[in-house]
Amino acid sequence: MRIKEQNINKILFWLLAISALVRGILAAWMEFGNDEVYYWTYALYPDWSHFDHPPMVGWVIQLFSLNLLFDSEFFIRLASIVFMTASTYIIFHIGKELKDTLTGLYSALLYTASIYAFVITGIFIMPDTPLMLFWLLAIWMAVRSLSLSKGRFILLFGLFAGLAMLSKYSGIFLWVGMGLYILVFNRKQLKNPYLYLSLLISAICCIPILYWNLQNDFISFSFHGARVGGNKLNFSTFGTEIAGEFFYNNPVNIVLAIIAVVAVFKRKINIEKTAQRLILCIALPLILVFLIFSLTRPTLPHWNAPAYVLLILLSAVYLRDKQSDTEKLPKSIIAALSVLVITLVIGVAEIKTGFIPLDKHTDPEQLGRDDFTLDMYGWRQLGEKFADFREQKIAEGVMKPEDGIVANQWFPLANLDYYVARPLGMRVMGLGWPEFLHKYLWINDKRGGFHLGENYWFLSDSRYFKNPKETYQWYFNEIELIGVIEIDRCGKPAKNFFVYTCKDLIDPPPTLQDFMAQSAEGDR
Repeated sequence: MRIKEQNINKILFWLLAISALVRGILAAWMEFGNDEVYYWTYALYPDWSHFDHPPMVGWVIQLFSLNLLFDSEFFIRLASIVFMTASTYIIFHIGKELKDTLTGLYSALLYTASIYAFVITGIFIMPDTPLMLFWLLAIWMAVRSLSLSKGRFILLFGLFAGLAMLSKYSGIFLWVGMGLYILVFNRKQLKNPYLYLSLLISAICCIPILYWNLQNDFISFSFHGARVGGNKLNFSTFGTEIAGEFFYNNPVNIVLAIIAVVAVFKRKINIEKTAQRLILCIALPLILVFLIFSLTRPTLPHWNAPAYVLLILLSAVYLRDKQSDTEKLPKSIIAALSVLVITLVIGVAEIKTGFIPLDKHTDPEQLGRDDFTLDMYGWRQLGEKFADFREQKIAEGVMKPEDGIVANQWFPLANLDYYVARPLGMRVMGLGWPEFLHKYLWINDKRGGFHLGENYWFLSDSRYFKNPKETYQWYFNEIELIGVIEIDRCGKPAKNFFVYTCKDLIDPPPTLQDFMAQSAEGDR
């Protein structure tokens, strides 16, 4: 592929258009993953913040779906399609700011090649979707504030950093990195009044998070604190984290990032020192913190992925410096884009067809247990088959139309809520402990809570089979397995849903207020 300077903007346009088209098609075609459908509840029951995350992802779902007026997968994911397109345009301009338009194009291409950027933030609807938009806007403003020394850019950095924190708690690393850069390399900024005003703007953005946590005994901070604790070395989780980082961020991008960082420390990269230092001060602490956490407990590779997005900028500058023929696209960028395409083709094909046999279980209660792709397959089919099954059982007098669905964990609660209960106008309730119910503890309250004598359906799939006779034996007078719904994929059984009836609730579970009272008592 030949690149001429005058055609860069045209190439960028086609990159943005093709990327948005592909992601839009996949967003409409693919079923929600467990996390995504759970974030739909943030829009269904909006709040100042939530058990797991700040409120931004719910707000953008509301915005782009017109407050769930259009509630298909496409419209709920529409923010991801738009925001990733905008983020690609922004990283182009950051690269251009650092060096030139060709560096900007390299940055945009490498960003598009990132599985994290293209899929997790660009197709799936996750807290990372708005996080990346505001993260890159904040970086752009930070780079401009240092190069142009104008107060308005540092103020805009504070605004976008605050919005990033309102999207996901890891947005705080923007300020951690900025603070580290100022303390080590640019202490004269400590006399800049705009810096403190910028920090105040970020703090104001975070008021909804603090307000909600004050009302709820800081349960969100306690939850995340427990997730990163641990005291025993576990090299298995560390290895999983490393492997995940290579996959999520694209192996080619990771190798390029390592080479670029080494080049920076060897002073073999042609970029302003202020920009080098700022990028590394923000990126490296985020990477190191979660690598350290992974030494003692499981972590998720996308937690520090925003740091690798910043290193894409250094990679782009490095490639620009090393490219003798500026009209020829570097082979490493072609390789990175090829990895993305191959990953997409194989991933989508596996989800839709199961052509790679990932599961070997034959026990009906464990069918599909080892096939993680089934988390995004079969929910639409379940909704259709359960509707017929339910209608039949209501006609037989086994259950009543007003009977809801119950489960003891946030997934499959949200999956059942969206794909099964929503089309039928049914009520879904969470019956279990807060650490497993998450937002459903609050949703229970919104839906009127539990009442003596109520009957519920309980659906358990063979991927995560749970027998309610063991889980709920002290809550209901009668629990009975009344059927099995088989989910097939390409004409073959993929997983089973076991349908139970739980009748005559005899012991209503603790309410949200009860759990808060217990927590307050424990603190005393």
